[in-house]
Amino acid sequence: MYEHKWQSGEAVSLPVGKVVCVGRNYAEHAKELNNPIPTEPLLFMKPSTSLVDFSKPVKIPAGFGEVHYESEISILIGSRLSINEDGSLPSQEQAKQAICGVGVALDLTLRDLQGQLKEKGQPWEKAKAFDGSCPVTAFVPVDQAGDLFDMSIALEIDGVQVQSGSSKDMLTPVYALLSYISQFFTLLPGDVVLTGTPKGVGKISSGQSMVLTLDGRYQVTSKSC
Repeated sequence: MYEHKWQSGEAVSLPVGKVVCVGRNYAEHAKELNNPIPTEPLLFMKPSTSLVDFSKPVKIPAGFGEVHYESEISILIGSRLSINEDGSLPSQEQAKQAICGVGVALDLTLRDLQGQLKEKGQPWEKAKAFDGSCPVTAFVPVDQAGDLFDMSIALEIDGVQVQSGSSKDMLTPVYALLSYISQFFTLLPGDVVLTGTPKGVGKISSGQSMVLTLDGRYQVTSKSC
């Protein structure tokens, strides 16, 4: 069963909560899928059952068409973040204080199924929120993670770099993003926020080797199965 872990290998003493995801938070990614660039964050959620340990073999669903990878900086919430008593949104400082860890995740997407659901005007949780759809690395304590406004992320598959980006290119930066999310979904300790993917998304198949890198120094390997 999945549990949050620190980079040291120790368990994080927080429950496993929901995953709040942000679509099209990098303009170049929106363009590569021929999607309009949003004027405000596009939110969707994955349940706690979507979370799995990236360092273990990542299961690629079969029978639903192409499965796509989307690498993203992941934020572990350490304290409650919600609308203030006066009705105002949390400040950037409040959002900053709610973060306890930073890692990397994959937002696995059943792309063919997603397209079919969109064509029918139906919700596409089945394509995004299925069990195991959110492999995550262990988390680096936020005070050791570096600059969240200029943090790099990269994904290699079978030795080829397929994605590379930086948080400085986000349409909505991390603290503002958490504040925005909190007006719709209270963020609780143990929740995870995925902050969007840079360009370069594509197909992942069983048997491929993957390497996720955060800020050029925290690297985690895995294999799809």
